Amino acid sequence: MANDAVAANPLRIVPAQPGATGDPVRGVLAAFTSELVEGVDETLAVFLAAEVDSLTGIDAAMGGFAATARDCVLAGGKRVRPTFAYWGWRGVAGGDEPLSTVLPALAALELLHTFALVHDDVMDSSATRRGLPTAHRAAAARHRTAGLTGDPERYGEAVAVLIGDLCVAWADRLMAHATVPPDRLLDVRRNYDQMRVETVAGQFLDVLGEHDAANWSVDRALRVARYKTASYTVQRPLLFGAGLAGADADSPLIAAYTRYGLAVGEAFQLRDDLLGIYGDPADTGKPAGDDLRTGKPTTLLMLARQLATPAQRRLLDRAGTVTAPREVTRLADLVRDTGAVTRVERMISDRVGAALATLDTAPIDGTARTALTGLATAATTRRA
Repeated sequence: MANDAVAANPLRIVPAQPGATGDPVRGVLAAFTSELVEGVDETLAVFLAAEVDSLTGIDAAMGGFAATARDCVLAGGKRVRPTFAYWGWRGVAGGDEPLSTVLPALAALELLHTFALVHDDVMDSSATRRGLPTAHRAAAARHRTAGLTGDPERYGEAVAVLIGDLCVAWADRLMAHATVPPDRLLDVRRNYDQMRVETVAGQFLDVLGEHDAANWSVDRALRVARYKTASYTVQRPLLFGAGLAGADADSPLIAAYTRYGLAVGEAFQLRDDLLGIYGDPADTGKPAGDDLRTGKPTTLLMLARQLATPAQRRLLDRAGTVTAPREVTRLADLVRDTGAVTRVERMISDRVGAALATLDTAPIDGTARTALTGLATAATTRRA
């Protein structure tokens, strides 16, 4: 497996070139995460090829369905969750342990992520993901092309739900391929199960917020960020990786990972809030201003309403009802005018600062400390 510092890496980190005076953090990250991403992608491709073949034996149509699920998994992405899990593992195991022993477990997190994305797109009625039609939209289009009976949209949503369900089952199956002691893997599964429960909790609150915006608040929006994003994107993957290395649940390192993961995870979601309104579709793969079209009560939008004048608040109440690009742009400008964007940027900066302060005193492998320092910045200043 290649370990080339100029290979692609999950957070688009630009490595320092040999002999250059570039940032050494980026050089370390690129050197290690390129190995990880290549390993995750290769593990997923081999595993999914066998799974698709197996399901094709049930029925030819099942083969096509399984291939669609496979394509959702392999359609790109930054591999953020396996990356944090990897560094959680390296922070305990050090640099001598072979990656192959834990690679199936790390790759399984990407299957869980695909489940969450596919279901989230159905709940949000999203049209695109990573610049391509979402799973339910693609399935609806195939329904029309094949001339099937019934409602294409309903069919597409049903297929997407089943794709997500299949990815959850695949994640469990792939995780069992990790070659770590069985009792340790059982402990890891407990953390993994809690991550899934917290993800569902956060997703429910996210859905509820869209239907109960009048009773929503900045605190509740941050609670969504904590459980929908921080837990399963940063905090739990770090603990998952540490568990794979056999870390003691009561150790100071676990406490440090927990604090760092919550801070960076919340900052990650706050960046998503900004990208949901101001992101470049060429980078995000989704239309600009989507959160204003749906009226999603993000921390950004809740802060805008809190800081707005009465006249501004009346205009902000139109979020969720506007569709024309010009109206969306006006609302985006209004959110910025309230000072909410500046406030969210400060919240991101404060959380990253708290995470880095935690790393300074954490009993962690030095290379992992350097990597997690870089990841805290890369994950919260990204453009997609």
